[in-house]
Parts: sequence; C-alpha cells; structure tokens
Amino acid sequence: MQDDDQDLPITPDILLRAYAAGIFPMAESAEDPGLHWIEPQKRGILPLDRFHVGSRLMRLVRQARYRVVVDRDFAAVIEACAAPRQEEGATWINRPIRRLYGALFEQGFCHTVEVYDGEALVGGLYGIALGSAFFGESMFHRARDCSKIALVHLVARLRAGGFTLLDTQFVTSHLQQFGATEIPRKAYRALLDAALDRQGDFHVWPAEGPGHIGTVLAALGRAKPPAP
Repeated sequence: MQDDDQDLPITPDILLRAYAAGIFPMAESAEDPGLHWIEPQKRGILPLDRFHVGSRLMRLVRQARYRVVVDRDFAAVIEACAAPRQEEGATWINRPIRRLYGALFEQGFCHTVEVYDGEALVGGLYGIALGSAFFGESMFHRARDCSKIALVHLVARLRAGGFTLLDTQFVTSHLQQFGATEIPRKAYRALLDAALDRQGDFHVWPAEGPGHIGTVLAALGRAKPPAP
C-alpha cells in the first residue's frame, strides 16, 4: 500500500479497524513510502496478570528518580523511536506512520509514556488503546533502563485502568524478561475480541501520574496502596 503527501489511502479510521481485526502496519524502512499489513501466525503478548519485574529494576522504580508522564510530547517520542539504533539497525517508522499515529494521538487513541531526567526525555514508548486492549508499537531509551521504566509504568496504568490485553506484536529478548510470550493467531483473536468488548481507562491516573510511587507499586501487586 502506497502513501504520498497528496494521497493517503490508509486513514486513521482504517488503521483502528485494522487493529480491531488483529492486523497492524509496518514499513520496510524509514525511506519506504509504503505500508504493509502484518498478521503474524504467532502473536506476542505480555500477560498483565503475570508481568515480571526483576529485583534490580524494581529498586530503580521504587527510587522514583525519574519523572514519568503520559501523553505530553508525542512528536518527541516517535522521533526518538524512529532514530537508528546500533543494536537494531534501520528504523521501520516512516512518514506515513508518523502522520497516522500523530492523527490518532490527537484523537485520543494513541498514547505515550515518557520518562524524564529533569527536562530531558530519556525513555519512553507509544501505542494504541482500543477497548481494554493496548497495542504497544515502539519504545526507546537514552539512559539505561529508561525504556523498561516506561514499560513498568505502562503496565501499572493498564492494570489500574482495567485493561485486559497488552499486545507486543512480536516477542524479543528484551520483552521476554517481563514475561512476554507467543500465542497462536486463533488464541490471540479470542483475547482481542474479549478485550474489545470492555472499556479500559488509560487516564485512570492523571497525565503526571498518580502522585505517589506506592500507587504504581500497588497496581503491580508489589505494595499496599498508600494511605489517603
């Protein structure tokens, strides 16, 4: 499927319908003007009720050294996700993807989790929320473990907001440490259909977070909720 500045055959609405059907788009490279629909035989998911956080990362999360917010600067997050990475090579985030997801961000379907050290953006991720499903798209870090911190805060927010499915598309070694697994397409579609029948609340907490790291830890099942 081709895209150019004058004609965009894939609209934000079509993209949402594709997600609801279990399909997502990718490009061959940042320079590729086209988008290709993907529906893997095996789908990566990260079970929200079996999310695993190692002890060292949990200590870092508890320290709350970094400020974690959502939906503040989509443009900066997708720019960072699209930057070439030494360990992965060229990015697949092209112009049509930036434009489509930017439009969905404006419509409230695309969300970011952003990690700041002072005013410097040092990690983050973005994805799509539909019903009680969240479709993770890409993540990045500029400081050690800051993409992982973003993921931990995402899972806490999803659990607190009643989400039932976190779709990772594929399973990487980075995600396996958190409990990500592959399931057959048929099993994935059953989970997706059930998730679309419920409504999650991504904004169960304010954009600046719940105000106390204990609330995040409680959502992960790692602490009691802080006293009001």
